[in-house]
Amino acid sequence: MKQHKIKTLRRARRKTGTRKKIFGDTQRPRLTVYRSLKEIYAQIIDDMDGKTLVAWSSKQAKLGNGGNIAAATEIGKQLAEKAVAAGITQVQFDRNGFKYHGRVKALADGAREGGLKF
Repeated sequence: MKQHKIKTLRRARRKTGTRKKIFGDTQRPRLTVYRSLKEIYAQIIDDMDGKTLVAWSSKQAKLGNGGNIAAATEIGKQLAEKAVAAGITQVQFDRNGFKYHGRVKALADGAREGGLKF
């Protein structure tokens, strides 16, 4: 098997392990993160209704380089501001199978700075 397929399978296994434990409801929706090489995306989801409440990405923010830690921190802060404006203060963090390191950690720290609690 090719290396990228093995990495994708490992991430999928980590994702299913965390999704067994994390479920977003009305009081504490789920903050999920997806990172690609060039961009980072985050959204807050209510799993009870199956609706995305707030979403923000480095594409929407029109950052020059969305694939670095500074951009991830900024996206986390902006997402938190939008969430607090929508009345969301507590979330459950879903790293979506990615390791809690680098850009994923930076986004989480930015969201905490913006006012979200998790």
